[in-house]
Amino acid sequence: MGINPSETQVEVAGLSVRYFRGGSGPVALKLHHSTGNPGWMASDDALAEKFDLIVPDLPGYNQSDRPVWARSVRDIAILMKRFIEELQLKNVTLIGCGLGGWVAAELATMYDTELSNLVVSGAPGIKPNEGFIEDQIMMDWEEYVQLSFSSAENYLETYGEDAAEVYKELWDYSREMTARLTWKPWMYNKSLEPLLKLVNIPSLIIWGAEDRITPIICGEQYRDALPNSSLQVIENAGHCVEHEETGKFVELVSEFIGR
Repeated sequence: MGINPSETQVEVAGLSVRYFRGGSGPVALKLHHSTGNPGWMASDDALAEKFDLIVPDLPGYNQSDRPVWARSVRDIAILMKRFIEELQLKNVTLIGCGLGGWVAAELATMYDTELSNLVVSGAPGIKPNEGFIEDQIMMDWEEYVQLSFSSAENYLETYGEDAAEVYKELWDYSREMTARLTWKPWMYNKSLEPLLKLVNIPSLIIWGAEDRITPIICGEQYRDALPNSSLQVIENAGHCVEHEETGKFVELVSEFIGR
């Protein structure tokens, strides 16, 4: 039987931010991909077996209010800093997947007082020294999300046959917000990589060996930039590591924080 999370909202800088919360243990805050947050996923159930897990809709995504003024991922990181303060969270393990990993990294550069650990998975935010970060703007849901998995079978196992229809509206809304935040330059912030050297908390970088969205060299650059970090590459997984290899993902995070 899965976890039955609570669903509520909190006001942050005049914006309503929806979040789910479930499980028990150390506090963990998980930030979602650019596709938006469809809700409480099977991978959240698994993490909630180990953590008091909080999964918000990032401002501008799904059921959270849109900050119409926001034009950078750092703007969202500032709002998430306020989210942590509003919930009076302490000793937070911050977990960011995809775009959420970029938000998490930006947040850690400016505010690691209440953070105990940082986990970054498949995150853009750094300009790859080789290759490029895939452009999702001209893609539909099915094309982009299937590209985020190492196989069509794993995509279907996570989202099902009707996902493209079910999540079309969420995808269009999320993609518009992502474009506002990441368009120029596309999916990176030149100042992030040098600022990561200021982050002192332990950091774990997780990457899928078959990530076709954000090249693995970005994971290596995150590892090299963060002073107290390690990189773990998961085989048979693409960009959505936490969905494809949930058990391994949770195991790595749990071992990392000593659970």
